[in-house]
Amino acid sequence: MHITQGTFSFLPALSDEEIAAQIDYALSQGWACSVEYTDDPHPRNTYWDMWGLPMFDLHDAAGVMMEVNACRKTFPQHYVKVNAFDSVRGFETMRLSFIVNRPAEEHGFRLERQDGRNRVQHYSIRTYATDRPSGERYR
Repeated sequence: MHITQGTFSFLPALSDEEIAAQIDYALSQGWACSVEYTDDPHPRNTYWDMWGLPMFDLHDAAGVMMEVNACRKTFPQHYVKVNAFDSVRGFETMRLSFIVNRPAEEHGFRLERQDGRNRVQHYSIRTYATDRPSGERYR
């Protein structure tokens, strides 16, 4: 299972040089970068934990890469992503988001079916990672 969320998710993992190049591009556009991590990659889990504060004042990818590497070191078995936020009035949105770290083994998802009244069936997606408590999901 290979979680496909964000930009570049269908490509092989980016090298640190390729990640730095994407960060340089984002910074050249005037976008602020931030680093987030999670151990529950469910597609509807849009609230990942932030690693530090968004970096609005950086102009070089080295600062963001330092934070990426610190997050990777602290949470080696978590998903880590870089976000690039455009704060220009009228846009004020995420312009770029991509995963820069994954657990060694990705557990994937299962489809759960619930039978309701009048033979109506409801489906939901559940990640196998949530079978274990937070913080122990990818050990």
